[in-house]
Amino acid sequence: MHWRLFGCVLVCCALLHTIVPSNAVAQTVDCHQHLYSPEAGKRSGLTDGINAEDLIRELDKAGIKRAVALSAAYSLSNPNKPTLVDEYAKVRAENDWTAAQVHAHSDRLTGFCSVNPLRPFALEEIDRCAKDPNLRTGLKLHFGNSDVDVDNPEDLAKLRKVFREANTHRMALIVHMHANVDHHRPYGAREALIFLREILPQAPDVTVQIAHLAGAGGYDDPGDDDALSVFIVALQQNDPRVRNLYFDVSGLAIPGTWEDKSALLAKRLRQIGPDRLLYGSDASVPGNRPAEALKRWHQLPLTQSEFRRIESHIPPYLGHPSDHEPSRE
Repeated sequence: MHWRLFGCVLVCCALLHTIVPSNAVAQTVDCHQHLYSPEAGKRSGLTDGINAEDLIRELDKAGIKRAVALSAAYSLSNPNKPTLVDEYAKVRAENDWTAAQVHAHSDRLTGFCSVNPLRPFALEEIDRCAKDPNLRTGLKLHFGNSDVDVDNPEDLAKLRKVFREANTHRMALIVHMHANVDHHRPYGAREALIFLREILPQAPDVTVQIAHLAGAGGYDDPGDDDALSVFIVALQQNDPRVRNLYFDVSGLAIPGTWEDKSALLAKRLRQIGPDRLLYGSDASVPGNRPAEALKRWHQLPLTQSEFRRIESHIPPYLGHPSDHEPSRE
């Protein structure tokens, strides 16, 4: 989750009384949602966390029938916060809590395990999650929250092992690729090239979904477009390394962060193409409830046909890959 969303709460609250777009009923899945236990919620600045019933209630208001529910276990290993006692036990408990929430609502939610990829227990936890039917679909990684530095050889080596482990277990990956914002870690074309050349090839057999269109929310950081452009070139060149690469648009339309780049943003979305794009709302917090996020998304300069194609696109990890394979054109 990107916490810049809280900055736009006052602007977004007015949207509570707006009508959900008429095409919301056509939306198949929200490919980027979060669940937080009370403990994880408190550590992440949420008073009560977000449980499955909370999330489904808000999805219903938006006319969204299904969502990918990401575990917040990675947030318990944030290296820029005090280390928890028995951290790994708490990480396991958070993933297990998410699994239980998803199991109770399996007709609506698909769960993803999560972990800080730099922690010594990362591979063990991925292996454990892969045995849980409520988590084995995929793995969520948050480079920003985990303060991953792909320019650091040690971090890079650990990431490569994590991607290989996910690939071994056929777990899809949803990756918040943008580096830590609070500490102004470097992020742009160089980091995207490292991801393309060194990390992505470690998971050649599974879907890799890059969150927030390769950014951290909004589109006002120049590094976002620099990073995204690396992948667009790879797509245009039919680079085999991006064969299973997708992008979600969660958190993109934060007010005040994209309007002056609306033409560029529309161009980038069209360059990627709807067969590679997935709709997502991000965490259901005040100011970013699913109905609000969907309304803001529809302010982008796309056609209704384009909105419908993106919103109804089912990722391979939720269906048969041959039914949803990206266009090679």
